[in-house]
Formats: sequence, structure tokens, C-alpha cells
Amino acid sequence: MGHRLSKIYTRTGDAGTTGLGDGSRTPKHSMRVAAMGDVDELNSLIGVILCEELPAEIRELFTGIQHDLFDLGGEMSIPGATLLKDTQPARLEAAIDRYNAELSPLKEFILPGGNRAAALTHLARTVCRRAERVVVALAADESVSDAGRQYLNRLSDLLFVLGRWLNKAAGGGDVLWQKGKNA
Repeated sequence: MGHRLSKIYTRTGDAGTTGLGDGSRTPKHSMRVAAMGDVDELNSLIGVILCEELPAEIRELFTGIQHDLFDLGGEMSIPGATLLKDTQPARLEAAIDRYNAELSPLKEFILPGGNRAAALTHLARTVCRRAERVVVALAADESVSDAGRQYLNRLSDLLFVLGRWLNKAAGGGDVLWQKGKNA
């Protein structure tokens, strides 16, 4: 790591630009900065989930995801950089297959909820989907790795499965949507 942060404020962003990892500056309202922010928000939310009581295997999975998201944030902060490997989305696919195999097939839509860890995991799924949309929008104009886009797509699927799995592991089940319940 080149420079450690010893001074937190620099005043270099006061005019509405921010520095990227390659030394260039970009407006704070740019799509790249939005992508960096959404990936960072997702990583922070995973950190909140890690504050919950979780099975050790899920804790380890979420911890690995945090490291991957930090790598993805690095990609977003350095135009043209590729830090995620093609194997990382495949690793998420294996986790999806593993945890989904323990769940009953869905026949109804479900609502985010259940226990707190599951509800937070569903919230992380929605933040992940937003991050994916912004990264895809960025990729329309700038270079973004295929692995980065694929990773967010697989991660949102994994978070959906883990939300269901955490409810089941806690002795509960899915919160089923009831069409017209309050009609």
C-alpha cells in the first residue's frame, strides 16, 4: 500500500471533485463516484450484518464478501483496473447452489423480513442491486471489468438465498407476500 491515511481531511474536494486511485480528479457527482459510494455502502451494510449472531460458515462467507467488495471498490476508484478475478463470481455461484439446496422451492413471492439478520441481508440485496445498476451505467461509458459486474449480479442472488437460509436456520421461514391482503 503506497500511502497510509494520516491526515483525514485534505480540503482537495472542497470544490466538488475527488481524487481517484490513479491520481486523476473527477466530479463528485460522476457515475464512477456513485459506483464507488454504492459499493462502499454495500460493504458497510455487510459489516452491520456481521454484528449479528451468525453461523460460523456464514460469518466467514460474509467476511470474504467484504474483502471482495473492497477489491471492487478499488476497481471503481482506478479507471481501467481489474482487481476481481473471473473465479470470484463462480465462487458466489457455488455458495448459491450450496445454500439454496437446503431451501424449499419458492412457490410465492416473499417479503424481506423474518429475523433481524435475514432482514438485513435482504436490505443488503437491494443495496447490491442498486450498486449493480450504477456499475452497469458506468460501464456504458467507461471501462469496467466483466468480473465486477458479474460479481454484483451473483452477490444479489446470494444475498436473496442467504436471507431465506438465515430465516430457516433460526427456526423460521419465509415471510410470504399475500396479494391484496389489505384490500
